Amino acid sequence: MPASVAPIHVKRDNQKPVLSRSEDINIQLNQLTDAFLLVIALGLGYLLRREAGERVDVIPPIEPLKAFVWWIVLVLPFGPLLLDLQGFYTHPLHKSASKSAKQAALALIWLAILICGCAFFFRLHLYSRSVLVLFCIVGTATLLIKERVIAACLRRRSRRGELREKVILAGSFEEISSFQNRFKDEQIPVIEIVQTIDISVEPISTLVRSLHEHSVGRVIFTAGRTDFGQVEKAVAACEIEGVEAWLTADFIRTSIARPAFDVFCSQPMLVFRSTPDRSWALESKRVLDVVGALAGLVFLSPLMLAATIAIRLTSPGPVIFSQMRSGRHGRPFRMFKFRSMYTDAEQRKQELEACNQMSGPVFKLENDPRITPIGRILRKYSIDELPQLWNVLRGQMSLVGPRPLPTYEVANFEDPAQRRRLSVKPGITCLWQIGGRNEVRDFATWVKLDLEYVDNWSIWLDLWILLRTVPTVLFAHGAK
Repeated sequence: MPASVAPIHVKRDNQKPVLSRSEDINIQLNQLTDAFLLVIALGLGYLLRREAGERVDVIPPIEPLKAFVWWIVLVLPFGPLLLDLQGFYTHPLHKSASKSAKQAALALIWLAILICGCAFFFRLHLYSRSVLVLFCIVGTATLLIKERVIAACLRRRSRRGELREKVILAGSFEEISSFQNRFKDEQIPVIEIVQTIDISVEPISTLVRSLHEHSVGRVIFTAGRTDFGQVEKAVAACEIEGVEAWLTADFIRTSIARPAFDVFCSQPMLVFRSTPDRSWALESKRVLDVVGALAGLVFLSPLMLAATIAIRLTSPGPVIFSQMRSGRHGRPFRMFKFRSMYTDAEQRKQELEACNQMSGPVFKLENDPRITPIGRILRKYSIDELPQLWNVLRGQMSLVGPRPLPTYEVANFEDPAQRRRLSVKPGITCLWQIGGRNEVRDFATWVKLDLEYVDNWSIWLDLWILLRTVPTVLFAHGAK
């Protein structure tokens, strides 16, 4: 990547491992709790400043929080997001108090900057800045106390054995030993292996007796090389006893795809997905797309009208340029843009092929002679992309996702692995957009950024990219 391209820091899989359902729920509950704690800290910050004797503009003293409605709207979603981006929810039991305090403080400083930025751009009343300072101090202390109290309670319960779950491991002894070696530090205090059973040798009655003797609620089968008929009998025995049976899915080795279970035609299926599974978070992404696209079309309509008039007055031809692009899984769709080139741009492209400055199948050219004068301004500030909000409303695109490429460029992909960027909906903005745009000259680097997005997707990552897009577009970073 060129030195001028801003580095993109996205958590890789080896930094943020796949969480179990219970771990995921615990983190979500933590985030919900922290969001409300931050709202309380905001109110305390105001009360402390008022008690110190400062008059905080015209805020009614009887209901101070009502005057901070727009602050609360920012704090509730972006507080947990910024905490997560700082790693506040990673390994809470194995962090020092100083590290947690630093993470919380940095997150709240960025949140305060966000509040000040919104006050500036949307001309909102900021009230007293000292309230923001107190909010950062009180919020950091509140989050740290909450985390330390919960960690202390969990450690105490762990020492007493209250959190330890009795588990039986079943399979071949070789596979069981390999499985135990992969235990993480966080799992050892909460798991008690009461017995290991080689079901390829021992009869199923041994497993049943062990269930009764140890009163376990879960049996983990590490039986990739064990006869499946025997595994089926063992799982059936657990079913009769009302005990959960967990079967490891490592008998099929994958480097990216993650196994999950689903049902098709009433038949249980083991599914290997390398893209985000359908979830409430994914449904929230669609809601965000629709709301964001509608808001964009309404609030940016004057800018779009001005662009329409400017294009119409400065060059002959249609205002809107449309082209077939590759959508999710390569499905073609017609994408719309404000026309930024002369009408004979496609015909002249063959003459300029030798000057292509982008490696791979994509064509990029600095100071492209096909771009009109007004088109350079539209491209510099990404105004030419605004009609794609209509594609978002139609469900063909998302606000955030890999940029859609023309169908003929996708057909020329040399590496089949590059098509994995097509496994999610294309978007108006992406990591490439905020990480250099036209400064990225290597198509492999572009694809790498797209795959980082696919592999690490979350609704918080989408919001983070949208936030980073605003200054990138306003200051025309990496634009040509």
